[in-house]
Amino acid sequence: MRHILISIITSSFLLLGGCQSGGTAKPDSVAAITPAAEPAKPTLSEEARQALAKAEADIKEAKNQKALWTTAEAALKKAQQAAAQGDSAATLKFSRTASEQARLGLTQKTYPLTK
Repeated sequence: MRHILISIITSSFLLLGGCQSGGTAKPDSVAAITPAAEPAKPTLSEEARQALAKAEADIKEAKNQKALWTTAEAALKKAQQAAAQGDSAATLKFSRTASEQARLGLTQKTYPLTK
């Protein structure tokens, strides 16, 4: 058991020693210092843009009528974050959820308070 423990410790030191840097690398040319061109940001599909606009309008309507569910507002925030990242699928998903929950909040408001 002692020999196994010693060999494990030795191996660990060898692995960690290999991870150390011998010094800082210096660029060979000015081109190495210049950052690469930014990749093009993915754009949202037209359907995702429309769904996000509808969700924002639905949330605004529910908020004005004091029928906004907190989960609808959270879904709208996620949709806006996904839109900022250019993720059309996630934007659609969260926008539809936000719209549906805003609509359900408005519907719930029409229910009688007591039976």
